[in-house]
Amino acid sequence: MSVTDNPLPSPIEISAPTVEDAIQAGLENLGLSRTEVIIEVVSEERPSMYGMESQDAVVRLTPIAMPRNAAGASVILENRGTENEGEVSIAQEVLQELLKRMKIDATVYARRSDLIATDEDNGEIPWILDVQGVGLDELIGRNGETLADLQLITRLIVSRQLERRSNVVIDVEGYKTKREDSLRRLAKHMAAQARQTGRKTTLEPMPPNERRIIHITLRDDDTVSTESVGSGKNRKVQIIPRRD
Repeated sequence: MSVTDNPLPSPIEISAPTVEDAIQAGLENLGLSRTEVIIEVVSEERPSMYGMESQDAVVRLTPIAMPRNAAGASVILENRGTENEGEVSIAQEVLQELLKRMKIDATVYARRSDLIATDEDNGEIPWILDVQGVGLDELIGRNGETLADLQLITRLIVSRQLERRSNVVIDVEGYKTKREDSLRRLAKHMAAQARQTGRKTTLEPMPPNERRIIHITLRDDDTVSTESVGSGKNRKVQIIPRRD
């Protein structure tokens, strides 16, 4: 762990009309750049509608480096705070460097995961690094395949630096959150269909993380059971109605 005599500034929360405005205000307040903080979007802005007041965006900036106007050179503490904070700061740097090499202009936001597909056996809630910008469809790819590759590469590099497994999740423009919502609706709809017809229903082939969403969504439904069938890229989920 790198050491500095100057304590790092405490995390700050900033509100502003937009997320970007709040980030810029926070960076100016701390005297740091984007690569020197962990950016968490606490809440996004909400426009005024249906008589409801508008709501400012709120972001939390956690410094991982000394301000440039502090005595001495800027020093990054690799293991500052919890292990997860160390992991996300390293992952943020790795991902930003990968995007730079790909000549993609984007901003990386960090937030705690709320995806059921990222629940790990150790009970820890992983971080999501959400890439946001213009024209990022190429980063997602067909059925999220390019995004999966980007996450794998990022995890491998971060794991090598940490000398332990990294569970950081990479997302693009909230794609995984939207995809999970869609899959959960699909699971419930197809389960209802299986109950009505009394016949098992087979879904389209899906990658492991998406099949897991289906299984978890229906695991507490005592009217159906689920199982994965097939092999390789053709592996899919079957929803089977239970007999009374």
